Amino acid sequence: MSLHVETIGSGAPLVLLHGWGMHGGVWSDVAQRLAADFTVHSVDLPGFGVSAALGKTDLDLLVRSLSEHFVEPVNVCGWSLGGQVAMHWAAREPTKVDKLIVVTSTPCFTNREDWSFGLPSEVLEKFATELEQNHAATLRRFISLQLRGSENERELLTKLREQLFSRGEPDMSALRGGLEILRDADQRLEVASIEQQTLVIAGQRDKLTPPEASHYLAQVIPNARLVEIEGAAHTPFLSHPDIFIEHVKSFLNE
Repeated sequence: MSLHVETIGSGAPLVLLHGWGMHGGVWSDVAQRLAADFTVHSVDLPGFGVSAALGKTDLDLLVRSLSEHFVEPVNVCGWSLGGQVAMHWAAREPTKVDKLIVVTSTPCFTNREDWSFGLPSEVLEKFATELEQNHAATLRRFISLQLRGSENERELLTKLREQLFSRGEPDMSALRGGLEILRDADQRLEVASIEQQTLVIAGQRDKLTPPEASHYLAQVIPNARLVEIEGAAHTPFLSHPDIFIEHVKSFLNE
C-alpha cells in the first residue's frame, strides 16, 4: 500500500511517527525546524490523515507498510503509539532502523499484575465503547488526557483540536486497531532485543505513559539513555519544542 509521507529538508533521514488518532501533521512545527539538519519524513500511518487504511491494524502490518516505503535505513522517532510501532520496527528489522527515538511511549500501555506503569484496562475499554458511539468526541477527550498537567495546557489543547481533523476523518478500522494495540500489546520482552542506540524522552507530568515506563525502557534497552523534560506531559515536542529539538539533534549528530 502507499503511505502518505511529507518530506522536507536535507541530510540524514529522520522518520516521524504520530500517536493514536492523529496524523503526521502533528509534527509540522518540529519538522520544519529539524529540516535544517535532516531529511524529515512525517508519516500518516495507515488509516490516519491521507494514508489509506489497511483493513486490519496491528504492529506487524504497520511495520511492513513502513518497510515497504522506506527502502534504505532511516532514523526513527515515534511518539506514543508511534513509539510502540518504532520499537517493533527496530526490534524486527534492525538493518532498517539506524537510531531510535521513543517519545512518551511505553512497552505496555495497560496495567497488568506485574506492570503498574500503565492505564487500567477498563479505561481503554471505555474508550473503545465510546469510540463506537461518537468517535469525534472520544478523540477530543483523548487529546485532553494527553495534555493534562502540561505547561501551556490550554494553548496546546486548542492547537491539537485544530489539527485533529485537518486531514480528514481517521478510518474507524484504524482507530479500533490502534486502540487494540494500546490495550493488548506487551513489548517488554521484545524491547530488550533492540540493538540500536536509543534516546527515550519522557514528560515529567505525563498522565498517559508515566515517566516510570520511560525509565524502564532506558534500563532494558541495552544502548538507551533517558531524557525527562520538566513541565511536559504527553506531548513534549509541542510544549517544550526547544528542549526537545536540542536533544534530538544532539543525539542524531553523535
